[in-house]
Amino acid sequence: MKAVLDRITELRKKLNYHNYKYYIENSPEISDYDYDVLLRELQELERANPEYDDPNSPTRRVGSDLTKEFRTVRHRFPMLSLSNTYSLEEMHEFCERVRKEAGEVEYVCELKFDGTAISLTYENGRLVQAVTRGDGVAGDDVTANVRTIRSIPLELMGDDYPAFFEIRGEIIMPHASFERLNAEREENGEQPFANPRNAAAGTLKQQNSAVVARRGLDSFLYFVVGENLPYTSHWESVNKAREWGFKISNHMELCRGVECIDNYIRRVDALRHELPYDTDGVVIKVNDYAVQRQLGSTAKAPRWAVAYKFKAEQALTRLNSVDFQVGRTGAITPVANLDPVQLAGTTVKRASLHNADQIALLDIRLRDMVYVEKGGEIIPKITGVDLSQRPADSVPLEYIKTCPECGTPLVRYEGEAKHYCPNQGHCPPQIIGRINHYIGRRAMDIDGLGEETVALLYEEHLIGNIADLYDLKRGAIARLPRLGEKSADNIIQSIERSKEVPFHRVLFALGIRFVGETTAKYLAAHFRSLDAIRNASKEELMEADEIGGKIADSIIDYFADGENLAIIERLRDAGIRLEAEQREFASDQLEGMTFVISGTFKRHSRDELKGLIESHGGKNLAAVSSKTDFLLAGDNMGPAKLAKATKLGVTIIGEEQFETMIADGGDKILTDENSDDENLTNGQNNPKQGSLF
Repeated sequence: MKAVLDRITELRKKLNYHNYKYYIENSPEISDYDYDVLLRELQELERANPEYDDPNSPTRRVGSDLTKEFRTVRHRFPMLSLSNTYSLEEMHEFCERVRKEAGEVEYVCELKFDGTAISLTYENGRLVQAVTRGDGVAGDDVTANVRTIRSIPLELMGDDYPAFFEIRGEIIMPHASFERLNAEREENGEQPFANPRNAAAGTLKQQNSAVVARRGLDSFLYFVVGENLPYTSHWESVNKAREWGFKISNHMELCRGVECIDNYIRRVDALRHELPYDTDGVVIKVNDYAVQRQLGSTAKAPRWAVAYKFKAEQALTRLNSVDFQVGRTGAITPVANLDPVQLAGTTVKRASLHNADQIALLDIRLRDMVYVEKGGEIIPKITGVDLSQRPADSVPLEYIKTCPECGTPLVRYEGEAKHYCPNQGHCPPQIIGRINHYIGRRAMDIDGLGEETVALLYEEHLIGNIADLYDLKRGAIARLPRLGEKSADNIIQSIERSKEVPFHRVLFALGIRFVGETTAKYLAAHFRSLDAIRNASKEELMEADEIGGKIADSIIDYFADGENLAIIERLRDAGIRLEAEQREFASDQLEGMTFVISGTFKRHSRDELKGLIESHGGKNLAAVSSKTDFLLAGDNMGPAKLAKATKLGVTIIGEEQFETMIADGGDKILTDENSDDENLTNGQNNPKQGSLF
């Protein structure tokens, strides 16, 4: 076994090194393929030898679908906010106050990253905890999620780091990751994030670390905290932290005097639009730790540092007209058409007006001179009106009452900011949008059918919904402009291949509102077939992971539509997979037994437990009833389920007892005396808890 452990240790060391070369130094030494080969070997060795488990293994970078609540952790050293200044004069006043109290000092000037603050704790060179800022006194433990961020070292390089210290910085979402994420959300009918900062914060608080791993978060670290640190200045500490493997910005400068700081601010103000991530200012810190201690802090902020905030770049231009666009889900988005204007390095001609409330709030009118900013440095938005230039004959902009494409009266659902066209089956942009969603790479992956081709097929009355794709004929396609026999062959073959797409992707492809890629996977794993989802009650739908009331209502509405049901039957006739593949049974040890799962678990996700139940012959139920044999209870289980199970006399077991049932074929009777499972019923007493029969 020593040889196995040595190989695991060697692989971890190699992967950590290559991860650093790729994500920190941006100078990879091996190909992605070679990296994946090493990673797969390590995954297989760890799976076969669980006694060598390590929470900081590179394999943890991919995340897990185990769902865990965040626990609150008190900061060992408070995370204070910075005082903000908005002018060079205010910044000069800060420097003058420091000079009067401490004399001439050195400053470190840094970028102010627009993300979400994080504090990382390392013991003996290993990451042991990651905590959000919270209220500055205590934050949320998000260690599992932070381990998926590849620019954060799980083990440090070198051997001269303190035995215990914290390092603080910012979790950010680069522009490329943000744009990809919002494109996916819009395609799924979900509300896009307003800016990368909100996206980073929302991602870091995801309950599923596998989702975090996919979203492409990054980090910059900028402050080392601890007792008896080996260095006397901030500059020394952060540059040493770079050697330990932390991602430290290259845009730092050591300054002495306000002229140097002013020049740094001017350079960064010009540079920031070229950076692949958001910054919103500059942070100026006193360099010497002794002087920092001398200056001290107020209750809210250190007196030895200040943030200079850039004003959002703004341009004034004329609003010429407003278009109302109809999305795949029927959502109406008003878009302003503007005189072209330069803003943050790009030419802006259009800007989102979001919804009717925003238009009314700003009192925007045609021919107004409007102020345009780039929200989060990316998305142009109108922030105000120059009333002094408003034409005397202007009238308030009236929001449309009917769909601009099909003329159907618009509706506004309770709790929604946008208006919607409810004519899903006959509104052209919605129909074309749903077909484009259906054929997408992450859905049915039908090659050869781009947006232009789909629009052409629709205009030629060859398709009117997704089911019509399976009735397309080669000759009809070949006769269309810009196509031909070869293109027609490719399209027909790709449509035929789509019949092999697994059920969870089919479910996503249907375009049910709020059912994105991840949600579809949860639903498919829980219900196993489209018919089971269709026949489920709202309560039963909400038993699936990550399914709340809003999503459940949307699913019920979808299946209440007769046209949707007719399309589904045609897809079924065409041979589309509307059921998950049958699992191979590991045994019949749970045959005839029914289970309801509730809560969160230490060693398995709920989907894994459901798979184990089915693979051993058991059956999963969505809700506790008289037909339920066992309630498999984890942490934070629903009190209503517990009460109902107790009332009906359902046997309540924990994760370890369930594992014993599988191992022993359900023959062994467990009692409270021989069970040490801590996951039972949130610690609440139950007369049948721990007993199988």
